[in-house]
Amino acid sequence: MTSEHQLIIPPGRAMPRHIAIIMDGNNRWAKERRLPGLAGHKAGVDSVRSVIEGCVEQGVEALTLFAFSSENWKRPALEVKGLMQLFMRALEHEVRKLARHNIRLRIIGDLGRFSPELQQRIREAEERTAGNTGLALNIAANYGGRWDIVQAARTLAQRCVDGELDPADISEELFNEQVSLAELPPPDLCIRTGGEQRVSNFLIWQFAYTEFYFSDRFWPDFDKAELFAALQSFLTRERRFGRTSEQLEADKRC
Repeated sequence: MTSEHQLIIPPGRAMPRHIAIIMDGNNRWAKERRLPGLAGHKAGVDSVRSVIEGCVEQGVEALTLFAFSSENWKRPALEVKGLMQLFMRALEHEVRKLARHNIRLRIIGDLGRFSPELQQRIREAEERTAGNTGLALNIAANYGGRWDIVQAARTLAQRCVDGELDPADISEELFNEQVSLAELPPPDLCIRTGGEQRVSNFLIWQFAYTEFYFSDRFWPDFDKAELFAALQSFLTRERRFGRTSEQLEADKRC
C-alpha cells in the first residue's frame, strides 16, 4: 500500500494545493454490518482525522469536505437529527485538536437552516481557529453548488441595482470573488468514495479544471493510505489547462 514515504513526484509535477472530498458510503458501510446508518457517519469521523493528518504531512494548503448537502434534508428525520447531533459533538471535541495543530476551520453553505445553538457553535469554532496559518479545513454543510452560484449572482445583481456595478463589468474573476472559497486556489483534486462517479452538486463553479479520483472504498474505510494512493494517481496526470503537451514541454525548457 502506498505510504507517505513512497510518493513519487515526476519532474514538472506538483502536489495538489487544494483537495476536495465527497465522503460517500457511510450508510452502505453500516448496512453491510447490520448497523444503523448513523453508525457509519460516526465511523467516518476517524477517516476525517486520518485524511487531515495525511494532508498536513504532505503540505496540502486546503482540504474541503462535503459533509451535508442541501439535498440531505430529504433523508429520514431521525438520521438528520443524528447528523446534527454528531456535527455538534465534533465541533465541541475536535476544534481543540484543530487549534492545537494550527488548522483553520471554516464551515461553508447556507447555515441559516441550522439551529441557533449549532450556528453559535460554528461561529465559535471558526473564531477559535481564525488566526491559524496551517491547513485550511473547509466543511461544506447544507451546501449546494447551485446555491453557491445563485447567491453569488444575487450579490452582483444587488450591486447593479444599487448603482455600484455596471453589468457589463461582470467578469469571471469578479464572479469568482463572490462564491464560497474565493480566497483559496480552486481544488486541484476531488476524491469521491463509495464507488459513485458524479459531482452531486458540489463546488460546481470551482471544479472547472479539477482532476477527479473515484474510490470504491466506503468513506469509513478510506484512510491515509488510500489518500496517498489518490495523490499518486494525481501526480501521474498531465494538467494542460487548454494547452498542448508540446507547449508544456516548451515551457519547462524555458
